[in-house]
Amino acid sequence: MGMTMTQKILAAHAGLKEVTAGQLITCKLDLVHGNDITTPVAVNVFKNIGVDHVFDKNKVSIVPDHFVPNKDIKSAEQCKYIREFAHKMGIVNFFEVGQMGIEHALLPEKGLVVAGDVVIGADSHTCTYGALGAFSTGVGSTDMACGMATGEAWFKVPAALKFNLTGKLQKNVSGKDVILHIIGMIGVDGALYKSMEFSGEGLKNLSMDSRLCMANMAIEAGAKNGIFAVDEVTLDYIKKHSKKTPVVYEADPDAVYDAVYDIDLSKIRPTVAFPHLPENTKTVDEIGPKDVKIDQVVIGSCTNGRMEDLRIAHEILKGKKVDPNTRVIIIPGTQKIYLEAIAEGIIQDLVEAGCAVSTPTCGPCLGGYMGILAAGERCVSTTNRNFVGRMGHVDSEVYLASPATAAASALTGYITNPDLV
Repeated sequence: MGMTMTQKILAAHAGLKEVTAGQLITCKLDLVHGNDITTPVAVNVFKNIGVDHVFDKNKVSIVPDHFVPNKDIKSAEQCKYIREFAHKMGIVNFFEVGQMGIEHALLPEKGLVVAGDVVIGADSHTCTYGALGAFSTGVGSTDMACGMATGEAWFKVPAALKFNLTGKLQKNVSGKDVILHIIGMIGVDGALYKSMEFSGEGLKNLSMDSRLCMANMAIEAGAKNGIFAVDEVTLDYIKKHSKKTPVVYEADPDAVYDAVYDIDLSKIRPTVAFPHLPENTKTVDEIGPKDVKIDQVVIGSCTNGRMEDLRIAHEILKGKKVDPNTRVIIIPGTQKIYLEAIAEGIIQDLVEAGCAVSTPTCGPCLGGYMGILAAGERCVSTTNRNFVGRMGHVDSEVYLASPATAAASALTGYITNPDLV
């Protein structure tokens, strides 16, 4: 019986010739990752295990990115705790304020993950790195601690769904619209503990930034991981960013999938997920120009804070003014992206348009800081979740959208079709 990409990667890291869906295995890890929220708990568990060193100081990464620069005393204490741990352990890939970025934008940029890797992270959106042809998945802080101590983790081998991509995206449509369309189609539990495998001739028409966005939101369909077939786009990106050698795995022709979905990229329209689930999707063609009045727009996060996203927003906002009654917050994903956006004149143009620009942070996405919503307020956001109270008050609302739709909405103060501005 043939294996999927994910199954081949897991088999190789388990030292097995083959694995099957549902099998319990233990795998060697190429990277163990945590952030400022999850790592303190992992450090406590690590200390209780009784070891005095991490398995490999080059294969552990810690990125304080949720509440940094620290928003209060508690967040300052958490960052101090993990900073001291990282220094004591000699962890090479600890990224301090000033060098850090939003974790799932930063790690690919730093070349810490390549095709064929197995990565665990104490953050649910660790599935982002599947865009590079790696198996990567979110785990709890206890599993992170064990991974740091042993360099291993156990998994139940997931079954898989195949998404066969064809065609080319229309203008003002990006990977965010594709993944929202897919989640709207299969539901937030449509891929529960399964691998979402993306391939097909349409893959060549998706940028790496779009792929990273799509893999990031695999968890919003309940998936164990999302993973993209490796092609020239992947290898070019890895060559540019990493000194590690990628290992390319291809699904067998007779690999078993629970379902196969054909997705014609040319038919995808700008899509918005209404409160309070990512599956509650509508295309902009189904939303009237004055249907949904908004109070805030956020463009950023580990989903859509990359260079392509800022360029898309810039193209729409340059030389214009945002709606005077709408707060617009722009958050570059990393310091490098921030610098590139400055060099290209993007940041100046966005500030002149009336946007507030933040240092890299996850802040508003999880209701932390830098854009909290009050009762009754509505936000169009390029983030990945719109659960009740996700960005602030339980009576606020979050509408998930692409950078193009978010930027267009910033101009009008209503959810707006980017084709019309």
